[in-house]
Amino acid sequence: MARPKFVQIPSEPLSRFEPLLGDDYGRVLAAAEHAREEFAGRAVWHFSSTMRGGGVAEMLRAQLPYVRGAGIDTRWVVLREPAAFFELTKRLHNNLHGAPGDGGPLGPAERQLYSGSLAESSRHFARLLRRGDVVFLHDPQTAGLVGAAKAAGTEVIWRCHIGCDEPNQLALAAQRFLEPWVAEADFWVFSRDAYAWEGLDPERVWTMAPSIDPFAAKNEELPPDAVKAIVAAIGLGVDGLGRAPGFVRADGTPGRIERAAEVLHESLLPPNATLVAQISRWDRLKDHRGLLECFERHLADTDLHLLLAGPASAAVADDPEGGGVWAELCITWHQLPDAARRRVHLASLPMEDLDENAVIVNALQRRADVVVQKSLAEGFGLTVAEAMWKRRPVVGARVGGIQDQIVDGESGWLVAPRDLEAVAAAIRAATSNPAEARRRGERGRQRVRERFLDSIRLAEYAELVSAARAPAR
Repeated sequence: MARPKFVQIPSEPLSRFEPLLGDDYGRVLAAAEHAREEFAGRAVWHFSSTMRGGGVAEMLRAQLPYVRGAGIDTRWVVLREPAAFFELTKRLHNNLHGAPGDGGPLGPAERQLYSGSLAESSRHFARLLRRGDVVFLHDPQTAGLVGAAKAAGTEVIWRCHIGCDEPNQLALAAQRFLEPWVAEADFWVFSRDAYAWEGLDPERVWTMAPSIDPFAAKNEELPPDAVKAIVAAIGLGVDGLGRAPGFVRADGTPGRIERAAEVLHESLLPPNATLVAQISRWDRLKDHRGLLECFERHLADTDLHLLLAGPASAAVADDPEGGGVWAELCITWHQLPDAARRRVHLASLPMEDLDENAVIVNALQRRADVVVQKSLAEGFGLTVAEAMWKRRPVVGARVGGIQDQIVDGESGWLVAPRDLEAVAAAIRAATSNPAEARRRGERGRQRVRERFLDSIRLAEYAELVSAARAPAR
């Protein structure tokens, strides 16, 4: 097993949020000051399964610099376990969503694989932790570290970003599998009230929705010329600058879009084409194939173009299904009727440079006339909040956290994801009435500002961290 990786966390000032929050900014400052005093000489640790390609990594990359900027010693560690471990935890991930995934078992052999894989990481981390530290463990991959963190004298928070509103037998089986480790935690954090597991002490259960950083490279303003240049630079569109477009990295240094995406299409995206886009991981629960079927069967009479984009699958270590999903979509694309295939674009986005990737996603979301997230299950769906912040009209599935973000008829469209006619009707409505699309886009941005910015979560985060205090040495 490779040694776990420590992720460098820069420091960002909370003052960036003051113009956005107005009177609400005071709560953020007060919570940060309290947490800073509470945790003088202590550290707050975050353990996750990957530093790139998923919603948890996006959230930590956005939030933790502000925690550090508030003066709290914050550290982020990424597990690097065997491939078989991540195949198992992907099964758990799918099962917690109520989906079968690869259909494999969760028996004694899987329990031994899970605990055995994490044994070395547990021993390694136990030597680093100090009594009085607080440890956040994110999702199924890290639950097996609870015991070692507790033995080191820390307060442990297990945060689960996924779940079912109404758990089926698959979800309950995954919960039973993880329960021996999860039950030992001091606090449990879920993205929605409905995701909280039965049997946990309700006094120690917190609900905390994910959030976005409006100042991150993925969400900062991009002028139309920059959007056009970036779309051209990755090999998707035309009318580029003839040179690599520049951007500002998270650390303030200049960068350039120097890597092309792996694009599958018959021709470049026309400059004035109306574009419908879904940008998400290559995960079967995102239902890319269903969106292709919807486009072929119910939008064939339109001149709309469809873009399905996601991170290069080899770069997402904790998601072994990604490469297979991408390969299946490529086969499906080749089987589309000629008329549909000419208007469908698949793009696997470069991940070698995370800042570069973030700017590319930003440009693609801004190039889209409509953003879709047709998930069959979804913990939260950060791509929805990102698109809403950019004033994009969003068609989202009425599942999980997507329905917490979009108010149907006000800040977007909510649809039953398996009802392809309804999905198509919402896309038609969003593309045929620009005034209504703009209205809902503006309402979407306002909703994100009020509910889903990192500054709002940071106040809750500071309150939780302060609640999870253990006596220092």
